[in-house]
Amino acid sequence: MRPFTLNYARPRGLPVVVTPYHFDASRQLNVLPDGRPAVSDPDLLLAVGTTTSTAGSQTHFDD
Repeated sequence: MRPFTLNYARPRGLPVVVTPYHFDASRQLNVLPDGRPAVSDPDLLLAVGTTTSTAGSQTHFDD
């Protein structure tokens, strides 16, 4: 017997995500393409909600 929901469920592909910032290991923070820290752009913070990296997550519980 096939569950009812499987008659209508469709597999979805993963959305393509473009991150407008990257992690700069020398500065230990996320930076925008123009070199400014990502946390200095309020529009970016509103759009993505956070710019947290995983740099210290192995040693600090609050990163």
